[in-house]
Amino acid sequence: MLSYRHAFHAGNHADVLKHAVVVQLLRYLGQKEKPYWYIDTHAGAGVYALTEGYAAKTAEFETGIARLWNRNDLPAALADYVEQVSAINADGKLRLYPGSPYLAWRLMRPQDRMRLFELHSTEIEVLRHNFRDAGRRAMLYAGDGFEGIKALLPPAPRRALVLIDPSYEDKRDYARAITCLEESLARFATGVYAVWYPQVVRPESQRFPEQLKRLQSTDWLHVSLTVSRPPSDGFGLYGSGMFVLNPPYTLAASVREMLPFLKDVLNEDGEARFEIEARVS
Repeated sequence: MLSYRHAFHAGNHADVLKHAVVVQLLRYLGQKEKPYWYIDTHAGAGVYALTEGYAAKTAEFETGIARLWNRNDLPAALADYVEQVSAINADGKLRLYPGSPYLAWRLMRPQDRMRLFELHSTEIEVLRHNFRDAGRRAMLYAGDGFEGIKALLPPAPRRALVLIDPSYEDKRDYARAITCLEESLARFATGVYAVWYPQVVRPESQRFPEQLKRLQSTDWLHVSLTVSRPPSDGFGLYGSGMFVLNPPYTLAASVREMLPFLKDVLNEDGEARFEIEARVS
């Protein structure tokens, strides 16, 4: 929805899960010399201030990235993720949080390319400012990523990570995400597709993982992290999930190491749990 601003939620438990997985996916793609593209359907602003503005009003980061910030016992994948966040906080204090585009920008090599979509008129301007020195390596589009992605697939190098993470405030986003994936797989079957979704008290959210599993019979990985029991009033985010189509073989081991740790550290009421499912060919 056009009223949505991710800054309210920057660095929360859902961002921790999403971005830890994204960092591992990009690490894998970067192992081969051949270039890849990073495509983000809902890019947001790119970087968020945590000590002022929207994020400071909700302070959701305090129950997310802040709980990992000074730990010295992080599993390797989480340590890698936190290191990327630390890189834009040079004084060692947690003041800024990188969204998915900025994490990808840090991990990209000179031969790699980025394609970012953002529909919100204010967010796209902030995103353009944050990537003002990126040159042609990063192309930004003010528009609907669900539709815009069609023109980009298959990408020239035939290697890409596509991140699909709308806000889902509009319940139609669940169906649109499925359609987008179906059409994208028809154009570019070998791409890596990472889909984030919220755990909320809404029927569309409850059935979404099963719909994702039906997109292809094998070659998917599904992880979810629940940090609290569902709210009694039916409002609020109590967990999230990441569904990856065509995941690298290294990802399963990484999430098996990080999820038990996150369950303990991000637990809010003693009801935290995680789930890992995979189908490989």
